[in-house]
Amino acid sequence: MPLQIIRHDITKMRVDAIVNAANSSLLGGGGVDGCIHREAGTELLEECKTLGGCDVGDAKITKAYKLPCKYIIHTVGPRYNDGKHNEEALLRSCYERSLKLADEYGCASVAFPLISSGIYGYPKAEALRVAVDEISSFLVKNEMLVYIVIFDKKAYKISEKLFADIKEFIDDNYVDTQYCLYAESRRTPEMPFDELKHKKCEPCAGSALRKESKENLTLNDFIGQIDESFSEMLLRKIDERGIKDSECYKKANIDRKLFSKIRSDIHYKPSKPTVIAFAVALELSLDETKEMLMKAGFALSHSNKFDLIIEFFIKNGNYNIFEINQALFAFDQSLLGA
Repeated sequence: MPLQIIRHDITKMRVDAIVNAANSSLLGGGGVDGCIHREAGTELLEECKTLGGCDVGDAKITKAYKLPCKYIIHTVGPRYNDGKHNEEALLRSCYERSLKLADEYGCASVAFPLISSGIYGYPKAEALRVAVDEISSFLVKNEMLVYIVIFDKKAYKISEKLFADIKEFIDDNYVDTQYCLYAESRRTPEMPFDELKHKKCEPCAGSALRKESKENLTLNDFIGQIDESFSEMLLRKIDERGIKDSECYKKANIDRKLFSKIRSDIHYKPSKPTVIAFAVALELSLDETKEMLMKAGFALSHSNKFDLIIEFFIKNGNYNIFEINQALFAFDQSLLGA
C-alpha cells in the first residue's frame, strides 16, 4: 500500500531514502538522529559538515553510507511550545520538503520517523495527524511507497477520545456476541430460541433462522446462479460514483499495479483488507460493504476486533482510510490497502 504505518528500526529499513529528524547543525544528536549517524558511520558526519546546517522546516539530502538505503533526508522539526508559534506549519513543511527531495532524487520508497514527537515535545497524536495529512496529500498526486516508522508502540498514540470511543464500541458489541454464542451452545432442541434473549444479536439470530432447502438442485443449477464478482461490483460502483480509477485506488491506499490486476481479471480474489479499502474509498454504506465483502467470500463478524473497528468508522460516516489505519494500528490489527 502507498502509506504504511509499521513498527521497526528506521536504520534497518530497505528503502530508497530514510528521513532523519535532525537538529539544525546536522552534526548528530540524540534519539533517531544519533542512531542514524552511528549506523551510517563517520562519513555521514563529514558530508553533513559541508551542508552549512539546515533551517527549521527545511530538508537536505546526503548519501546513506553504511545504511541499507540510498539516501538520508535530514529535516529539522520545530520544538513544541504551545501550538501558537507556527509549530504546525513548520512541521508540515518538514514532510513537504522531505517528500519533494525524495521525488527529485527518484526515490520510489521513503521511511519517516514521527518528526518532533520525541524530545522536541510535539504532542504525539497531533504529530501523527500532521504526518498522515501531508503524506496522503502528496500521494494523491504522486506514486511512492511511504512508511511512518514507529520504533516503540508507547510512542504511538491516536487521540484519547477516539481510542476510548472505539474501545467502548468493541466492548459493547464484542462481549454481547460472545455471550450469545455461549448461550446458543447451551440451548437444547426443545428450548425456544428467544428464551435466552438472542433476538438483538444478528449472528445468533441468523443461526436460528437457517433452514435446509428441500429443493433438490444440481451442481450446474447452483453454478448457473453465480452473481457478479467482486471485480465487477467494484468497477460498477466506480462508474456509479462518477470518479476516476486513479481517484478510487489512491483513496483506497492501493497501488496502481494491483488495481490493474483487479480491473483485468473479473475473477480476481482480493484479501479482506483490500475489499474493505475499496469500500471505504467508495464510501459505501454498511450494507453495501457487506455485499462487496460477500462477493469476495468474506463477511463482517462481531467476534472480530478488526471487523468491529471497520463497522465503527462506517457507522460514524468516517471514510478517511488513513485515520482508520491509525486506529487499526493502535489496536494491533491489519491495515487497509495492499
